[in-house]
Amino acid sequence: MSDAEHSSIPHHHDCGNLFGCGEERGTGVVRQDLVDHIVNRRAADRLCRMDEVRQETLDRYATVRGRSRRQLLRASGLLGVLAAQPWLGGLAAADEGKSTASAADEAHADRDAGGGRVHVVESSEKTVSWGVFDATLPPILTIESGDIVVYPNTWSHFLNKLQPGVPIDVLAQLRKDHPGRGPHSIIGPVAVRDAEPGDVLEIRYLSLKPYAWGAVFNNPGALGTGLLPEDFPEGQVKYLKLNVDEKTAEFLPKINIPLQPFQGTLGVAPPDGFFPPVSPGVTSSVPPGPHAGNLDLRELGEGSRLFIPVWKPGALIYTGDSHAVQGDGEINLSALETRMHEVRIQVVLHKQKKLGWPMAETQTDWIAIGLDKDLSAAMTLAARSAIQFLVKRAGLTPLDAYALCSIAVSFRVTQVVDIVRGVHAMIPKKLFANELRERIAVV
Repeated sequence: MSDAEHSSIPHHHDCGNLFGCGEERGTGVVRQDLVDHIVNRRAADRLCRMDEVRQETLDRYATVRGRSRRQLLRASGLLGVLAAQPWLGGLAAADEGKSTASAADEAHADRDAGGGRVHVVESSEKTVSWGVFDATLPPILTIESGDIVVYPNTWSHFLNKLQPGVPIDVLAQLRKDHPGRGPHSIIGPVAVRDAEPGDVLEIRYLSLKPYAWGAVFNNPGALGTGLLPEDFPEGQVKYLKLNVDEKTAEFLPKINIPLQPFQGTLGVAPPDGFFPPVSPGVTSSVPPGPHAGNLDLRELGEGSRLFIPVWKPGALIYTGDSHAVQGDGEINLSALETRMHEVRIQVVLHKQKKLGWPMAETQTDWIAIGLDKDLSAAMTLAARSAIQFLVKRAGLTPLDAYALCSIAVSFRVTQVVDIVRGVHAMIPKKLFANELRERIAVV
C-alpha cells in the first residue's frame, strides 16, 4: 500500500497512527469493528494514547547513546529504596559482582568446539537503546554466517533501572514518561555479512544464564496495559530470589516456579511500512511481527532455534527483554523479568529461502507462529503456517495436514499484551517415524 493510500484510510483514535490502531492495513493490524467487541471505546482510546509519539520525547532520547552510564542507571529514590530493603539491595549487589569465566576464555572454548568466530557485545550506553529497534544506528559489529555472539551481563528494563527494590510507581512513571517506546533495553544492531531480503537467519540458542533475581509486575490500571487493567487498578511488583543452580524460584511459601530462561525479544530490522515508525528507521520494540522481535515465546530456551526472515540488508539483529520464566499468555504484562549473565547465540544465514513468517524448533517440536492484533486472525495465521509446513516439509496433502493439526497439533496463546497478539502451533516431532523426521527441516 502506498503512503498516499494509507493516509486516506479513516482513523478513529487519537493514537498518532502508532501500530495502525483503528485502521486495517494487512496482517499485524486489526479492524476496529472487531476490537469493539472485545474492549470498550474508552479502553481502546487509552491503549492508543499509551503509545502516543511525542516529538520532544523522541528528540530527548535521540542522543541516548551519548549519555553516561551513571545517568542511565539513575532512578527516583532507588538508593533509598534499596537501603530500606536490605535483602533486595544485597541480592542486586551480589549478583552484579558475581564472578564468571571471562568471555575470552569461553570464546576460546567455542573455537575449540568447532564454532565460528566469537564476538562479545557488552551492554552499555553505546550498545543499548530504550525500547526501539533503531535501524539508523551503525552496526555494533558485522559477523559471518556461523559466528557466535555473546551478550554478557544484559541490562534489565528501562536501561537497567528495573532492579530489586524499585517500587511499582517508579516503574509505571518510567513507562508513562516514554510513550511510543517499549520498556525493553534493546542491544543492537549486529549486522550479518551478505544477508539480504529473502534470506533466513537461524538463531541457535547456546547458553542462557539468568541473574539470581527476577521481577513480575503489572502497571496501575490507569495505564491500560496488561489483559485486565480494569480488574486491577492498583499496580504491583514482586521481586523473587532465583535459585539458579536448582532452576527454581519461590513465588510464595509452598509455591515454587520452575525456571525456563529465554530472551523475550530477539529479532531483525522489520520491513518498511509494516508498523508506523517512532521516527524514520526507528520502530517500537513492543509489537512482534514478521521480523520476530518481542515474540515472548517461552519455548525459545537453550538448545532451541529461531528462524527469522530477513527484510533489510545485513539483517540487523536486536535482542533484550531477558526472562527467567513465563506462562503462555503473559497476561499481567510481564514475565519473570531479569538480566542474563550470558546470552550466547550462533547465527547461521540461509540464502533465499523465502520464509514469510518466523518459525521455531526445539528438540521435541516444530513451532509455527501467527501474529495479529486480532487473536482470531493470529490463530488463523498459525494454523495456515502449520499446514503449509506439513505440506511442504513432510509431504502431506493439504487435507491431511488440516486433519493432523486438528488431532495432534496444540495451538497455544503466546501472549496477549504486546498490542500484536501471538498464537504458536506445537507440531510434535514424535508423530513422525525416524526416517521421515530426519528429512523434515524448517529451511
